[in-house]
Amino acid sequence: MTERQRIFSASEFEGRYGYARAVVTGDRVVISGTAPIWPDGSCDPDPGAQARRCLDIIEAALAEAGSSMTDVVRTRMFVTDASYRDAVGAEHARCFAEHPPATSMIVVAGLLDERWKVEIEAEAAKTST
Repeated sequence: MTERQRIFSASEFEGRYGYARAVVTGDRVVISGTAPIWPDGSCDPDPGAQARRCLDIIEAALAEAGSSMTDVVRTRMFVTDASYRDAVGAEHARCFAEHPPATSMIVVAGLLDERWKVEIEAEAAKTST
C-alpha cells in the first residue's frame, strides 16, 4: 500500500472542513482548491492578483511535497465572472509558459467568500519520488 503524506497550510478552513492543502501518494500530488487569501486574511480585489496568490500557495505546497510547478499536469480554475478570464489566464500562462498543464476554466455562481473571484486546483506527477 502506498503511504500518503498530507500537507497543511495556515488556512482556517482545513481544520473546520476536514481537508489537507495537498495529499501526496506515490508520485502524485493533489492540491485542494486554493483561494486567494494573504496571511493576514486580506484579499486583493484584482482577479489577476488573486490568481497569482493562488498559484503562489500552490507552488509552496508543491515544494513541501518535494515537487514543483514543472510537475503540474492538471489545473482547474474557477472564476465567478467570465470577464476575469484574461487576467486569470495571463497569470496561469505566466506561471506555466514553459510547461503547460491540461486545464479547465469554469465560471461558477460564487465561491466561499464573496471577495474571492478565483480559486485554483492542481495535480502534479513528481518526476522523482
